Amino acid sequence: MGIYAVKTTASQERTVADMIINREEPEIHAALAPDSLTSYVMVEADGDAVLNRVLEDIPHARSIVPGTSDISEVEHFLSPKPDVEGIAEGDIVELIAGPFKGEKAQVQRIDEGKDQVTVELYEATVPIPVTVRGDQIRVLDSDER
Repeated sequence: MGIYAVKTTASQERTVADMIINREEPEIHAALAPDSLTSYVMVEADGDAVLNRVLEDIPHARSIVPGTSDISEVEHFLSPKPDVEGIAEGDIVELIAGPFKGEKAQVQRIDEGKDQVTVELYEATVPIPVTVRGDQIRVLDSDER
């Protein structure tokens, strides 16, 4: 049993993973199509023979990369990365969603547990702390760089 990398057509990773799982082969245990891995699907199977047989009938599945991967090589794809990772207090950010979209702000506080950031708008005449989700901002300038 091992984890195999299956080469796919670009932007068809999720489709290929769904088709592999929908075949309901007992020797295939899981398929993973991480967003950060373009043109590849990771498949856990008992052997490459069953995988080759399944892939013959699946459009957009190109080939199996020779060899297997260990779980330690793919486990970083299994847990989501928090949106606030890489953001530090004092960073200059742009709000990319919500009512303040397009505004620039400075990060005042980061709540990693809730995946939220409290920022202070730059152009505001009165400094108002605004709490937004981590995926609603984009770092423009970081103090650490």
